[in-house]
Amino acid sequence: MESAIMSAGGKQYRVKAGDTVDLELSGARAGDVHVFKEVLLLAKDGGVEVGAPSLAGVSVRATVLECMRGEKIRVFKMRRRKKSRRTRGHRQYLARVRIDGIEKAS
Repeated sequence: MESAIMSAGGKQYRVKAGDTVDLELSGARAGDVHVFKEVLLLAKDGGVEVGAPSLAGVSVRATVLECMRGEKIRVFKMRRRKKSRRTRGHRQYLARVRIDGIEKAS
């Protein structure tokens, strides 16, 4: 079984065919097919290929299952001895994708 480490949204993910991953994809819609071309590492049949910084001709194909929002985080700022404080919340937009396969151009 081959697996890969790909980069998306400034983060790195270890994926293999059939995995479901939550990514920060802007403008994604359910049913879209997305191809990630920035693959950093490819592990296949006991061998490993490492890119510098990415592998040429290797891509990861994924299908967007749904668009959603992540869990809410609280951002709290307080200035001591000033009676000043502020609480804000943030929910990141996420896209849940299914990895369809890892493709390598011959």
